[in-house]
Amino acid sequence: MTETVRIGVIGGSGLYNMPGITDVTRASIPTPYGLPSADIVIGTLRGKRVAFLPRHGHGHVYSPGAVPYRANIYALKTLGVRFVIAVNACGSLREDYAPGHIAIPDQIFDHTKAERGRSFFEDSTGLVAHIGVAAPFAPELSAHLYAAVVEAGGTVHRGGMFIIIEGPRFSTRAESEIFRQWGCSLIGMTTVPEAFLAREAEMAYATMAHVTDYDVWHTSEEPVTVETVLKTFQHNLDVAQKAIANAVETLDEQASWSCHTALDGAVTTARDAITRSALERLGPITARLIAQA
Repeated sequence: MTETVRIGVIGGSGLYNMPGITDVTRASIPTPYGLPSADIVIGTLRGKRVAFLPRHGHGHVYSPGAVPYRANIYALKTLGVRFVIAVNACGSLREDYAPGHIAIPDQIFDHTKAERGRSFFEDSTGLVAHIGVAAPFAPELSAHLYAAVVEAGGTVHRGGMFIIIEGPRFSTRAESEIFRQWGCSLIGMTTVPEAFLAREAEMAYATMAHVTDYDVWHTSEEPVTVETVLKTFQHNLDVAQKAIANAVETLDEQASWSCHTALDGAVTTARDAITRSALERLGPITARLIAQA
């Protein structure tokens, strides 16, 4: 039987290789949506068990549109994860969010186009749920993460609209300028549908967005390249590791926030019309509803 873990971290390999992690094990968790991006690395950090999942797989083998998002969230939910700390590299669409800074966004603009597996309920005949995501990031976890970055010594900004594009290409300058006119602060490729699936799974989810570049709108700076992204993110890795450790140490694993009951009121199918088989198809996602049935 796989152990129960309450805190999950989705990011790169540099996070689960950080100093201070002990008692490391690996869990291979099959799901109805296939295998996650990689085996989940479970280790003890600051006295708590934490599940680390490399979003793009070991060796960065999944492009943004190909990441098995549903499998990743389902696998973490299977472990019992209630809090997800995401780490993303992103571009900045405003002058004051400079490369090397960290942002804790509070809004998402979904500008992805291809089908990424956007919902656990889209394929579930017999159970309809319309999840609320007016505040797509858990505000309590966002505040906690912000404080953890401050303690780690990082330059951090609170709030901002995070536009998620399809990728894997970077934006044209015209696109970048339009996104700025829309009021977007940050641009990335992977927070959608990850954040929305976490809400459906009744997890608290927040992201630590590492600004690596000014996208392509800032004409006095070189346009974004993979080389600049990786170089800046690597430079920020020490802050990311310290911030995660701080956040883990001070997080109350028993905290109960509104996102932990996100399915309450979201299910529109009449209770007597929901079959047990429909609930069981979604396993841990609907386990709380089954317990109430």
